[in-house]
Amino acid sequence: MTESDVVTGEQAARPEGGPTLSKTQRTRHRRLREQGRTERGDLLAVLRAGFIAHLGVLTGDAPMVVPTSYGFDDQTLFLHGSVASQSLRTDRPAPVCVTITLVDGLVLARSVFDHAVNYRSAMIYGVPRLVTDPDEKLYGLRLLSERLAPGQWDYVRQPLRKELAATALLALPLDEASVKVRTGPPDDADSPDAPAGLWAGVLPLNCVWGEPEPAPEIPAGMTVPGHIAARAGQPAFGVPPAS
Repeated sequence: MTESDVVTGEQAARPEGGPTLSKTQRTRHRRLREQGRTERGDLLAVLRAGFIAHLGVLTGDAPMVVPTSYGFDDQTLFLHGSVASQSLRTDRPAPVCVTITLVDGLVLARSVFDHAVNYRSAMIYGVPRLVTDPDEKLYGLRLLSERLAPGQWDYVRQPLRKELAATALLALPLDEASVKVRTGPPDDADSPDAPAGLWAGVLPLNCVWGEPEPAPEIPAGMTVPGHIAARAGQPAFGVPPAS
């Protein structure tokens, strides 16, 4: 491997900034409108807290939904997309829908009908494009890597150009999206079930990172890199919004 084979992060600096979310028939909040969010910052907050996206795409005559990792800036969502990339190599690239969902707790009411879930979710629509420019691909992959494991990109070997060329990356604009968030206790405090003497409330769901587990061939006593060790015991999916 020569120095010219490696693509460095400095080749891919990008400015921030971008348009506000558009309102369309697909993003209009029809049910539970009080849970809808309209600010672009709400979308970015879900993306920052999330970890895995589900990419819905048409492949041939059938829909397919695949889980995939992602990275983003305030304009674009970058996804690993080997399945979706096949459909984009046609004369009529198909639109996709990307969803990110976080469950923050079970909302346990006094009746089954009033049970709910505290959650954060985003649905992003659009026609993605295959990223072919090496610098942009490096930029998107770095965002993706740092979303999963902050600090790891600069710790390990940088990608070779042949590895970069073999990687499918999709870019989807963050222009058309729907965001919903539910927080708080059950909504049945004033219902006829309230005097029944039953417990009601929220059962929070907190996911945290465990202790790092070294690969079998790692020498005993080798220090875990600080950027990895620091994540042990930390929330895996971001801090839930205040109720």
